[in-house]
Amino acid sequence: MKIPATFEDLVKEAQSGDLYSKLIKQLNKDFLYANIDLDFDEEILPSSLKYILHETLFNLIQDKFSDYLNLLYIIDVSESKIRALDGSDVLKLSDQVTLLILQREWQKVWYKNKYKT
Repeated sequence: MKIPATFEDLVKEAQSGDLYSKLIKQLNKDFLYANIDLDFDEEILPSSLKYILHETLFNLIQDKFSDYLNLLYIIDVSESKIRALDGSDVLKLSDQVTLLILQREWQKVWYKNKYKT
């Protein structure tokens, strides 16, 4: 499996495989487990998804850092990938983490779909 490198590629691949709604469901499930009040509609436009997710992560980093770390743990974002990011600009950091989260959620959805029984 090759993980899409950009948000646009990820969305295109998810939509071509009819997995976009499953990606949204997976995001909702993990945010619920992390006890973060965010629930995306399954019909949300990709641009809105990215904007809301980015804004939410920015606020978590700024105001509720422990909740942010808990979310990363629940989603299972690679710690080495997070450490490799430049944290000097929180806006840029939250944008990069948005992509990492979506990539990890995409992996989960792709594997579940590929190996479903």
